[in-house]
Amino acid sequence: MKRLTIILLGILLTWPALAQTKLKLGTLVPKGSSPDQSLKLMAEAWHAAPAGGVAVTIYSDGVLGGEADMVRRMRIGQIQAGLLSGIGLAQIDDSVTALQTMPLVYRTLDEVDYIREKLHAQLEQKFADKGFIVLFWTDAGWVKCFSRKPVVMPNDLAQQKFFVWAGDSKSRDIIKAAGFQPIPLETMDILPGLQTGLIDAVPCPPFFALAGQFYGPAPHMLDMNWSPLAGALVITKKVWNGLAPATQQALRGAAEKAGNDIRVQARKEMTEAIVAMQQHGLQVHKLTPEAEAAWRKVAADSLPRIRGSLVPADMFDEVQRLLAEYRAGQK
Repeated sequence: MKRLTIILLGILLTWPALAQTKLKLGTLVPKGSSPDQSLKLMAEAWHAAPAGGVAVTIYSDGVLGGEADMVRRMRIGQIQAGLLSGIGLAQIDDSVTALQTMPLVYRTLDEVDYIREKLHAQLEQKFADKGFIVLFWTDAGWVKCFSRKPVVMPNDLAQQKFFVWAGDSKSRDIIKAAGFQPIPLETMDILPGLQTGLIDAVPCPPFFALAGQFYGPAPHMLDMNWSPLAGALVITKKVWNGLAPATQQALRGAAEKAGNDIRVQARKEMTEAIVAMQQHGLQVHKLTPEAEAAWRKVAADSLPRIRGSLVPADMFDEVQRLLAEYRAGQK
């Protein structure tokens, strides 16, 4: 009897290690970049979580395909988590587009933070209803336009072919209707597309342009804050519900820290990346009052098409209401 008790005790003591959950996480973030480093630190904390923890394998650089591919892989169980931009998140629930797909609506990053804080609980419930748990929200700062030839006025961009996410047919149609030339590609095809002339311009955050070396074939940047690039880490509800409560709590805490670190560092790197690219020949074109007025007209003309198409009407209206509320409070 004593021998059996010792054996059972040994099994119980080693059970967490035997039961450790293994998890695959996909993302487009460049390998070695600050977001990638934050994810690796998060993975270390997850490995040490209670009840055996979670062993995470991170697939960065888009090696698993585009974000639509990653969402599909999560749905069929090939991977269990993903750090996605608003484009990929919209494949799960399109309400998230309110954080990203509204050109020139957000004026400051403080406004971006305010809207996210107000909407996150509602968005997280929508994602849970679709089978996904949101572990953190983040962003990569402002999207700016990098181009082969200078872009200052809207007509400058109309004469150049520019990247849009593959599979985002609604955005492509709205952009075409505005008089531009969108070319749908996967993220991994941006640099080859710029080098071969398949595309002439790409909208993206500066740190991503630096990491991807887009500034080589596209050495011009319009210094205009077109929209924030929102993002979130999601995990399938099936895997999440299989974790012990103590494990869930530890994972969420480490994830929230990683999301905050990514946001803070990405915003800091916006300026640093531009300076670094300028040292390698990037030309920054300032937004004149005349150009700003022209771009705001383009954005204003596109918003009625975006409302109810790209961005659900209720979420579009809620963002406008919350921004008015925030701006009134600032005054």
